[in-house]
Amino acid sequence: MNSKFKFLYDQYPRQFWLMVTGIVISTAGGSMIWPFLLIYASGKLNLPLSTVATLISINAGTGLFASFLAGTLADKVGRKAVMVFSLAMNGIAYLFLMRAETYPQFVTLMIFIGLSNPLYQVGADAMLADLIPSEKRTDAFAINRIASNSAFALGPAIGGFLASNSYNLAFYGAAAGFLSYSLLLFFLAHETLDKTLSAGTVNSLAPQPKGADGYVRVFRDKGYMAFVALMAIGLIAPTMVWILMPVYAKTNFGLPEALYGWIPTTNAIMCVFVQFSVTQITRRHRTLPVAATGMLIYALSVGSVALMTGFWGFWLSMVLLTFGELIVVPTASKYVADTAPADLRGRYMSIYWLGWGLARTLSPLIGGFINDRIAPQAIWIGGLLIGLTSTFGLIALNNITLARSALRTQPKADSAS
Repeated sequence: MNSKFKFLYDQYPRQFWLMVTGIVISTAGGSMIWPFLLIYASGKLNLPLSTVATLISINAGTGLFASFLAGTLADKVGRKAVMVFSLAMNGIAYLFLMRAETYPQFVTLMIFIGLSNPLYQVGADAMLADLIPSEKRTDAFAINRIASNSAFALGPAIGGFLASNSYNLAFYGAAAGFLSYSLLLFFLAHETLDKTLSAGTVNSLAPQPKGADGYVRVFRDKGYMAFVALMAIGLIAPTMVWILMPVYAKTNFGLPEALYGWIPTTNAIMCVFVQFSVTQITRRHRTLPVAATGMLIYALSVGSVALMTGFWGFWLSMVLLTFGELIVVPTASKYVADTAPADLRGRYMSIYWLGWGLARTLSPLIGGFINDRIAPQAIWIGGLLIGLTSTFGLIALNNITLARSALRTQPKADSAS
C-alpha cells in the first residue's frame, strides 16, 4: 500500500501536493461556518430570512463580476499572488464577520468574500494546468476534488459541534484554515506563470487570433464559448437539487433537516471514495462525449426527484446526481485546461467559472418560477428538460469539432497521396 501511495505521489510535482494539502486545510476551515452562516446572521440581525438570504445573492453576484478580474490578474500578475491574496482576504473577512452587528456590515464582508473566492479558484486552476501535462490533468483535477470533498465531509461536522458551543470558535477555525493555506503558498510555492510565452508559440487546441488581446481572444474562440454556454445551461439542473430539494422535501413530505443532512453527506463521501475509479474510466475517452454523458446523468437524476416521496427516494436521486458530478467536473476542467493557450489560461478559467456562477444565480429563480406558476413537482421536469438541452448541445458540439478537425487534415492527406 505504501508503495502505491509513493508511486502516485511521484507522478506529480511537489507543488501540486502542496495545493492538495492546502485545499484540505482551507475547505475544512471554510465549511466549518459557511453552512451555518445564515443561521448566525439571522440571530445577529433579527431580520426576516428573505432579507438575510440576500447576503448569499450579493456574494454570488459579486463573484460573477470578480471572475473577469480574476482571469486578468492571474495572467498578468501571476497565479501565486492572486491565490495568496484571495486566501488571506477570506481569512480576514471571517474574523470580521465574527464582529459584524448590522446588515451593512454583513453586506460589506460578503462582498469581500465574493470578490476573493474567484481569485483563488481561477488562479489555482491555472496553476494546476501550468504544473500538470495534459495526459495527467483529468487525474490531477480528480485528486483535487477528492481532497476538497474529504475536507467538506469533515468541516461541517466539526463546525456544527463548535458552533453549538460558540460561533466564535467556528469563525476562528475558518479563518485559521484560510490564513494557514495562504502562508503555505507564500513561503513554499513558486510562481508558475511564464510571462515569456507568446500567443504564437503556445501549443493549444484553441484558435490563436493574431492581434487580439485578453478576453477578446477568449470570446472569439466560438467553440469554447459554446462549451461554456452549454455547461452553464446544464448546471442549472443539479443546482436546483442542491438549493431547492431540501425545501421541497420538508414542505411537501415533512422530511426534517437532521435526516436530510445525510443526503449531501452521501455526496461528499462518494466524491472521496468513488471519484478516482470513475476518472480511470472517463480519462480513456474524448472529453466532450464524456461531458455529455455526465450531463445526461445529471438530467435524469434531477427528473427522478419528481417521482420520489421519502428519504430513500431523495437519497437515491442524490446518488445518481453524484455520478453525474464525478463525470462532469474533472472532465470539464481538463477540457478548459487543454483548450486554453498558456498565456490566457487565467481568462479561460474565469469565463468557465463565470458559467458556474450564472447557473447558481439562475437556478433558484427558474425553479421558484416553475414552482409558483405550475407545481412543485414541475421543478424537476423543468430541470430534466434543461439538462437534456445541454446534453444534446454537447453532442452536437463534439460532432462539429470532429468535422472541422477532419476538414483541416483532409488537404494534408490529399497532398500526401
